[in-house]
Amino acid sequence: MSAATGPSSAWRVFRMRNFGPYFVGNALSASGGWFQNLASAIFVYQETHSALLLGVLNAFQFGPVLLLSPWTGQIADAFDRRRLLIWTQAIAACVTVTLAVLVWHGEATTWLVIGFAGVVGVVTAVSNPAQMALVGSLVPRDSLTQAVALNSMTFNLARAIGPAAAALVIAAFGIAPAFAINAVSYLVLVAALLVITPTPVPRVRGTSFRDSIAIVREKPRLAGYLAIVMAVGITSDPINTESPAIAHVFGYPPVWAGAVVGCFGLGAVLAAILTSDRIGGSDRHLARSLLLFGSGMVLMAISPWFPLALAFVIGAGFGYLSANATATARLQLGVAEEQRGRIMALWSVAFLGARPFASLVDGALAERFGVRLAAAALATPVLIAAGILLRSPSKRAERDPEPVRG
Repeated sequence: MSAATGPSSAWRVFRMRNFGPYFVGNALSASGGWFQNLASAIFVYQETHSALLLGVLNAFQFGPVLLLSPWTGQIADAFDRRRLLIWTQAIAACVTVTLAVLVWHGEATTWLVIGFAGVVGVVTAVSNPAQMALVGSLVPRDSLTQAVALNSMTFNLARAIGPAAAALVIAAFGIAPAFAINAVSYLVLVAALLVITPTPVPRVRGTSFRDSIAIVREKPRLAGYLAIVMAVGITSDPINTESPAIAHVFGYPPVWAGAVVGCFGLGAVLAAILTSDRIGGSDRHLARSLLLFGSGMVLMAISPWFPLALAFVIGAGFGYLSANATATARLQLGVAEEQRGRIMALWSVAFLGARPFASLVDGALAERFGVRLAAAALATPVLIAAGILLRSPSKRAERDPEPVRG
């Protein structure tokens, strides 16, 4: 681990020849993704006023991650990850611009928008393991923990900026331009990928999903980190799925969903800047991060005023990033470079693959009992995980664990 810590170590990694352009391209592309997410959610909610259909929308978007996971990790380890990402982002741009045209001409329906979310979900399922694994070939091994934190920061910087910018665009120009902006953002990432030169990684072909499971069996501690990632993904679902309904329950129009998601992203960005040197620290630090995340969600749910709720959302976002980046860094450091595609496919199953079920449960609870109770109920997984870690003997994470090979 580098001696540099905190913001200075993050800046050092950001200035690296390959990581900097990728960080910028990924952050802008992820911001564009929020234009798509918010525009789709607002379209569906305005057409139906159904919290349940918001859950269905997210289920279509993230369901392919779960369904295709037996193959996507193998693809990421068998093919050049940079080229794979270039092709998937180009395809996603074509799909999204088609949706923008349909919405512009008034041809889109609720189920058409949901269906396009499923198509984009397929592209995400294929690209995500390669995208997460690519980070390890952009920096030296001793900078991987900071790189993982910064990579997580790109998505949460996008979460802080993208929804607010999307809300302004949608309010001023409508939903179709938001989809069009997302199409352009995919091409921005393609441009970044064209200027970087990742370290060559041995390609592994002829593997199966059983090989991915075998990696975890050989090192059971990795299964614990995957469980934490799943808990974090489930608890974050109300922010991603029900933000228009959350704004509505506080008496604000659906476009204020951008403020809910943006405040969560702001907290995550602050965590990435201030705690990058603690990524990979003790289990007790991980437990505190989970506790902050879960309690922030519960306090948001029971808040009487919207500004106070947003303050708790910022705290929840801080805990979310710290916990998720820690677990993700430990997963990547625990395996060999040529296995990272497969382990990040399992990460995708844990974090994104659980989202369809979480979204449906979240939407059903919100429809039946209200969005406040749904948000509080979905905080349960991370609070349980925090309790288990706090009751266990505190262990320092291995800074440079011996990777499992095969």
